[in-house]
Amino acid sequence: MTVRNGRQFLSIPGPTTVPDEVLAAMHRPAVDIYTGPLVGITDSSLADLRRLFRTKGQPYIYIGNGHGAWEGALANVLSAGDTVLVLESGRFAAGWGQMAEAMGARVETVTGDQRRAVDPALLEAHLRADLLRKDKADRIKAILVVQVDTASGVVNDIPALRRAIDATGHDALFMVDAIASLGTMEFEMDKWGVDVAVTCSQKGLMMPPGISFAAAGPKAMAAHGEAGFRTRYWDWTERHGEEHYMKYCGTPPVQMLYGLRQSLDMLLAEGLENVFERHRLLAGAVHAAVAVWAEGGVLEFNITEPAERAPSVTTILTNGRDPAPLLDYCREKCGVVLGIAIGDLNGKGFRIGHMGHVNAPMLLGTLGVTETALAALDIPHGRGGVQAAIDYLAGAVKP
Repeated sequence: MTVRNGRQFLSIPGPTTVPDEVLAAMHRPAVDIYTGPLVGITDSSLADLRRLFRTKGQPYIYIGNGHGAWEGALANVLSAGDTVLVLESGRFAAGWGQMAEAMGARVETVTGDQRRAVDPALLEAHLRADLLRKDKADRIKAILVVQVDTASGVVNDIPALRRAIDATGHDALFMVDAIASLGTMEFEMDKWGVDVAVTCSQKGLMMPPGISFAAAGPKAMAAHGEAGFRTRYWDWTERHGEEHYMKYCGTPPVQMLYGLRQSLDMLLAEGLENVFERHRLLAGAVHAAVAVWAEGGVLEFNITEPAERAPSVTTILTNGRDPAPLLDYCREKCGVVLGIAIGDLNGKGFRIGHMGHVNAPMLLGTLGVTETALAALDIPHGRGGVQAAIDYLAGAVKP
């Protein structure tokens, strides 16, 4: 017997739930890609992407997932033999670095603890040492970091990392993966001195996978002029052509653009500060529940410092207990899909995604099913996690 029939809750950290309004906007026939409303949708979407990234720089839209945005960013500012510095705090900055290495760059790493955010002091020390290299051509050209790593569940302090760079006077490009953070928390590209930022559609932007985005500041555009990795598809310069199709290096993703326009409208109608606060509150409810479950049981937060836990995803360790039966119970018996742990944490825990098109009843439902599974499977845990989440929201969301 199950109680799963009804609408499934997708509580993974991407792809996230797509609003009905976005699905409806996408449900349309093909249209002319040279004239008409699609041209206006492209122009208005690019303008509103500037509002999301908080930049006066240039945004670009790619047909591709987040890995495509990674490659597009690297291809436009680097050349063979350039050195990039990866700031490790989970899985994804390292993955970005591996892509740079495959393209022909040299990679150095500030090795991190996947249970903590990047330490700005370690970055500063590495950059000071780099400035002492005799051959300036060997110096670090770009620094790669993620704001939120969905494997570890960490949020990195991007302004603090920028301050560490500035303290050394190093001129490396500062490149930030905002894939699991844009549209869920504060991101200030220009204010924080970010030179290149990337994101994609299926996280905070509440869309299906399929398009990704890059934003480039003046320093990145200057580096672009000398980049040797440039290819026709990713090339920013080619995308400044007068014809509409040139912004996509060919046929635009018509239905996805209609969905993007609807998604941006929904985010801006809610108000970005309200969107950020909603994510902060829902994350707080998850953290309150997990803290109770961890009392006297096998569960614990992967990220040890509360201030370093992301507002978009929480990674929970099961400390030697196979998480598969818990995931199976939630999905097969109750219709809630939790995220598997990935990377080095694969088989060691699970993840709860709380980003994008998510509200209190969806979140409390996910927590309720998780606690039901813990009890049904006799997994040692502190009782009352859902009540703690309710109490947190009751105290934080005032009439």
